Amino acid sequence: MDATKAPAPNENLPEAGPARVLRFDTRAMHAALDARRRERGRTWTALAKEMPGFTPGMLTNLATGPLIGSPRVMAIPQWLGRPASDFVRARSK
Repeated sequence: MDATKAPAPNENLPEAGPARVLRFDTRAMHAALDARRRERGRTWTALAKEMPGFTPGMLTNLATGPLIGSPRVMAIPQWLGRPASDFVRARSK
């Protein structure tokens, strides 16, 4: 992705409205990581070694939906080669 270009239509963030807030969907991140991990025949330990700053537990815990800090959260879409907007959802405040 080129930071100097406007987002593609599929990269736009969802509308939140006044009663909602945008949050990263950690369950969706986990599902995408798990799919890629399985495609590549990797363990969670091997995957964490490819992603500096993560432990296997940090990656598997995403399945339970905890909040994740920045800038770590941005490393996941980058590693997956997907826009961060793929993992952003509007939630109630």
